[in-house]
Amino acid sequence: MKLSIKLFVLLGVFTLIVAVVYGFLTQFQELVGFPALLATSAMSFMLAVYLWLTERSTGGILPEDKLDGEIVESAGEYGHFSPWSWWPIALGAGAALGVIALAMGWWIMMLALPLVAVALVGLIFEYSRGDHAH
Repeated sequence: MKLSIKLFVLLGVFTLIVAVVYGFLTQFQELVGFPALLATSAMSFMLAVYLWLTERSTGGILPEDKLDGEIVESAGEYGHFSPWSWWPIALGAGAALGVIALAMGWWIMMLALPLVAVALVGLIFEYSRGDHAH
């Protein structure tokens, strides 16, 4: 985790420096690049702080942090996934329609929002009903 923290701090410092240089080169008239670079810097610092707090509270040392760490040390259960579920495909289609709506026209969002809502409800409650209910 220490390596990840250092990388995010480095990325945050780099994008902050680039944002300031970019702002001076454009005389702070360009209203997309400068705020986007500042937001990237802020998000990098937030991730670094989150990882630092997580590492401090758990005291966990990842295999990547040890010089003699082996790949097999990070093996284990990563979560529960549903290989038979169709809901992620529907959610992806709704998200794709939402991105198309941003690019082409806002009226497409009327098609995307119901699809995303139904897919989210289906994904959340897929283990509440049917053959795989808990």
